[in-house]
Amino acid sequence: MTASAATIGGVEARTPYPQAARRLLRETLFAAARDEVQQRPWSEITMAEIAAAAGVSRQTLYKEFGSRDEFAQALVIHEGERFLDAVDAAVREHFDDPRAAVGAALGTFLRTAGEDPLVRILLGDDGGAGLLPFVTTQGMPVVQWATARLTATIEDGWPEAPPAKVRLLAESLVRLAISHVTAPGESPEETAKRTGELLGPFIDEALGV
Repeated sequence: MTASAATIGGVEARTPYPQAARRLLRETLFAAARDEVQQRPWSEITMAEIAAAAGVSRQTLYKEFGSRDEFAQALVIHEGERFLDAVDAAVREHFDDPRAAVGAALGTFLRTAGEDPLVRILLGDDGGAGLLPFVTTQGMPVVQWATARLTATIEDGWPEAPPAKVRLLAESLVRLAISHVTAPGESPEETAKRTGELLGPFIDEALGV
């Protein structure tokens, strides 16, 4: 199956060409930016250099993302997708135990993020013109995106749970995860254990245990 095709109900359905082309463009630009960031600080990288590395014009890059800050925010979210995929899988493995699901989610996120080269680079910047503000002082889009994803996962496992409490739990976990990634203390396992103990009563109430 090609990158522009998907299977729905056993029947292959092709993604419209413009949509597939745009997806490929964005993936190429993100890959180029990731390569650049691994070589030097984000503050020293220009949009023109990213475009050149991706083999497109600077105008094409700006047309797709609007501004350098918007591209940086999209890059952070794109990289975060890998972490949220791992978190989603961890939660789904514990649909029979809400507390274990929350612990697995947080532990998996912290462990995966801690092992990622780009995250280590991101955390090593000066907090000014680097990428770090896009998960801290300018991080609301990341928080909203991650909260929506985690909310959907929790709702799949506990469909009867009150939506407001599910969202509150998801947002609290996202904010805690970002806090612990940007200022790590104990090991991911110990952090997850302590967070599970702290949130345990609310988890039981929210998810109907």
